[in-house]
Amino acid sequence: MKDRALALAGLLQAVQLVQQMAQTGQAESAPLAASIDSLFRFDAETPEAVFDGADKLRPGLERLLGQLEGGAGRDAGLTRMAMTVLHLERKFIAHARAPGAVHEALEDIARQRGHFGPAHPTVLARLGELYANEVSPVGPRVLVQGNPVYLGQPDVVGEVRATLLAALRAAVLWRQLGGSYWDFLLGRRALAQAAREWLAATA
Repeated sequence: MKDRALALAGLLQAVQLVQQMAQTGQAESAPLAASIDSLFRFDAETPEAVFDGADKLRPGLERLLGQLEGGAGRDAGLTRMAMTVLHLERKFIAHARAPGAVHEALEDIARQRGHFGPAHPTVLARLGELYANEVSPVGPRVLVQGNPVYLGQPDVVGEVRATLLAALRAAVLWRQLGGSYWDFLLGRRALAQAAREWLAATA
């Protein structure tokens, strides 16, 4: 359950960044870099290594704890986005061509990521195009609500799509670790405890 909690934190961190972009036109740079970088860690030996350390997921772990414990800390909009991404993951993995096409494209984009860094506009633009071309047609569409001024800007839309690709990566990891919807029904307490343990270990 501890590894699944980390994967869900990665998912929530990514959708929280999408929310920031949609509302303000930008996102925090360090969490964004960590989320985008996870797309290029093809052969990570542990879930923690996918994100280059649990400390890179503190915003996502804090959000996971808030979502699980309810009250004022819960954000219904984030929950909807995250659940849609989890539904999208099922369709994506079952698709005949999309997973292979995305992996091949990521290997190509990795060269630019190595040169420019994960959050460079060129890298984010290419990742956004990849999401639009290979993931969006699989469906369902992830509805992103925010300021129309920002959501009407092509560069922001590209960054949102790139970050949704990182959210999908985390959802795939969660499923690979044995995650299922039963986690939310029967394992909430265990997930919350795991999030607390990760946060304590990265304090």
